[in-house]
Amino acid sequence: MTRIAILGAGMLGESLLSGLLAGGVARTDLVISERRAEHAASLADAYGVAVSPNALAVVGAQVVFLAVKPQDMGSLLAEVGPELGTEQLVVSMAAGVTLATIEAALAPGVPVVRVMSNTPVRIRMAMSALSPGAHATDAHLERAQQLLASVGATVVVPESQQDAVTALSGSGPAYFFFLVEAMIDAGILLGLPRTVAADLITQTALGAATMLRESGEHPVALREAVTSPGGTTIAAIRELENHGVRAALLSALEAARDRSRDLAAGAS
Repeated sequence: MTRIAILGAGMLGESLLSGLLAGGVARTDLVISERRAEHAASLADAYGVAVSPNALAVVGAQVVFLAVKPQDMGSLLAEVGPELGTEQLVVSMAAGVTLATIEAALAPGVPVVRVMSNTPVRIRMAMSALSPGAHATDAHLERAQQLLASVGATVVVPESQQDAVTALSGSGPAYFFFLVEAMIDAGILLGLPRTVAADLITQTALGAATMLRESGEHPVALREAVTSPGGTTIAAIRELENHGVRAALLSALEAARDRSRDLAAGAS
């Protein structure tokens, strides 16, 4: 039995709670904290879990998830830091908050794992990248991965790569939504009803992503399989290259990475 505390029950915290329950964690082993009383009550009713103030929620918890917004992390750590000990594992889900910042607010030796996840956590298809802190062992990292597997896939990276992860995966769903939005508009331009265009692109995106994951083939090979000599696909790809879409994506991700670095450094 592992008692788990989730501090912060916004979209991320509630999705994590739902995923852990779906993954077989007992309701009696979960406790959440939520500063909005009405929302806290609705969560208790909906999920049947205990709701406690932050400082009480961490007492007796073997794993403590910090699922608050980055700007709220300082005050949360000041509140719960004195209550956390080396026998507990702290898992931070706050974007841009470094391991050093968290560890400095805790007692010496408290193990911390930093995580960058993304919005598909809502449907338990998140991509979560984990980085162990100075006192986190392989066992701590494995435990965090096991729990986060309930809401999607996981990968371990050094903390120095977390800004790149944020740019590629953390912000990644927005790029796909942007592309789908543009393709739906293109479908309308070509004479399709909006609902038909949306259905076509959504299923095409789902099928392509599933094919990429399950086939194990390189995306270039999959693209070439669709690209017949002198056909429609190569005509479209030529226009994408003429408009610098590939270069724009590279620049966009560099900008996102740089912004992640700025936020981690405290820039507004």
